Amino acid sequence: MLRIAVPNKGSLSETAAEMLAEAGYAGRRDPKTLHVIDAENDVEFFFLRPRDIATYVASGALDVGITGRDLLLDVQQPAREIEQLGFGGSTFRFAGPPGRFSSLEDLEGVRVASAYPGLVGAFLREHGVTAELVQLDGAVESAVRLGVADAVADVVSTGTTLRQAGLEIFGPVILESEAVLISRDGDADGTDTLLRRLRGVMVARRYVLVDYDLPAELVDQAVAIAPGRESPTISPLRDPAWVAVRVMIPRKRVNQVMDDLYALGARAILVTAIHAARL
Repeated sequence: MLRIAVPNKGSLSETAAEMLAEAGYAGRRDPKTLHVIDAENDVEFFFLRPRDIATYVASGALDVGITGRDLLLDVQQPAREIEQLGFGGSTFRFAGPPGRFSSLEDLEGVRVASAYPGLVGAFLREHGVTAELVQLDGAVESAVRLGVADAVADVVSTGTTLRQAGLEIFGPVILESEAVLISRDGDADGTDTLLRRLRGVMVARRYVLVDYDLPAELVDQAVAIAPGRESPTISPLRDPAWVAVRVMIPRKRVNQVMDDLYALGARAILVTAIHAARL
């Protein structure tokens, strides 16, 4: 039975649970439940703190887990990333008082506060910078104002929170993170099935099916607009001058593709969501 670690709370928890449900696995009905057996799919789910998941997987206590790349690298455990899951994106940057820091080298010998000391420490060592790391569990942006640190290393989306705290971003990106599937060796029974299912969910979320009718003489031009994954499906209609076309396209481009196809001469353009896929 495949043992899977899932975040029990935090920003990754809800989306991870939704993704597993879309992949056909049983979820938990009570948010306080920490263990669920899905006998039909021969898996066990363990709902854990996201920060602890890499430790459990690296120890071999659990086979695979869903966590953030940042958390995996921060704990520096011998588990490895085996799949990017396409959600929970975040960027880690340095920030400090305006005008005080301009480059990574300016952090030499100063105090840097972060909730990810392992990740930040490894990054600084890699670049030959020695700084005093101050570990905090949250509200890192307040560390400079309160005199706990001289600079911070934190998650940045728009930078608004850091600016409100009187800080400005400087230096290189520390890490681009997202939710990932991790494993110690990747060969536990059921891992391949889990991977195929999760990849199918990601395809279903990223793509849609577009069906349309088109004058047969315009097929080559339509294929140039929407080539599909391998090639569109072309079917004859009762009127030999027309064909029916089905093609898979990226969801984010659907309206532009529909506009272009309509301008070309396509009609009866319909879009259908994909609920599951295997490519």
